[in-house]
Amino acid sequence: MANLKSSKKDVKRAARRTEANKSVRTSLKTYVKKVRLAVEAGDDKAIQEALNMATKQLDKAAQRGIIHQNQANRRKSRIASLAAAKKS
Repeated sequence: MANLKSSKKDVKRAARRTEANKSVRTSLKTYVKKVRLAVEAGDDKAIQEALNMATKQLDKAAQRGIIHQNQANRRKSRIASLAAAKKS
């Protein structure tokens, strides 16, 4: 455990950020799952809406440093490939 007052504060701050980031990562999984479910259902409009929302949220998380930019790009590529394969 930290001894300095500022170090103790840093530990608390890191715990709060970890908790907030965890909820964002969980929501990202939900957005990606919605794309996959829309692809399975075959509804083009729902696929496009889910894809747009997932892409936006992945970009936002990468910009805020919650996930790495390459991870966001990889996830976007995979769901875009799924959507494109279903359309054709």
